Amino acid sequence: MNNLFFLPGASGSTTFWHPLIEKLPPHYQTKIIGYPGFGDTPESFEVKSFEDLKNYVVNQINEESVIIAQSMGGIFAVSAALQKPQLVKGLVLIATSGGINLEPFNVQDWREVYRQAFLKYPDWFITTNANYEEFLSDINVETLLIWGDNDPVSPVQVGQYLNQIFKSSTLYVVKGGEHQLAEKYADEVADQIKEYLKKLK
Repeated sequence: MNNLFFLPGASGSTTFWHPLIEKLPPHYQTKIIGYPGFGDTPESFEVKSFEDLKNYVVNQINEESVIIAQSMGGIFAVSAALQKPQLVKGLVLIATSGGINLEPFNVQDWREVYRQAFLKYPDWFITTNANYEEFLSDINVETLLIWGDNDPVSPVQVGQYLNQIFKSSTLYVVKGGEHQLAEKYADEVADQIKEYLKKLK
């Protein structure tokens, strides 16, 4: 499986993925899907709600691929896996909610900090409440979960919970990893992804 699609977190930063992609073997075809109106990605008149954005991302998945997603991007990755199971051949979810209810996990509320940091971003992105929990067990692809044990936004307990729900998943914990671990610990994360991709062949 040579097509890798990368989905950013809530910042929409496509450059977040550059350190990790640089560590992956060059024969993989990599594509970062930017979110219109977020980060450096130009706005689109088609994207006016969270549902629009989800549809926009899912529509980009038009060939067999593995989706690698950070944080909020995991919601879109799960949605794509549910809507296009014939194309989504693997999932790598990093420090994400995966579309579950996070209230039981005592997570840090990121929304106010996010609102201050990204004043121009649409409010609907912050207030949305997508929940795919009842459908996660329907996902039948090999899933790699990567969490940090020092992440207040998506604590490692969230990864452990998702590891129980998915039919076929593996959880890897980065020691000292915070929410941006895929960028900061790119070497370690890349090693895990490379091993995971070998198993998919």
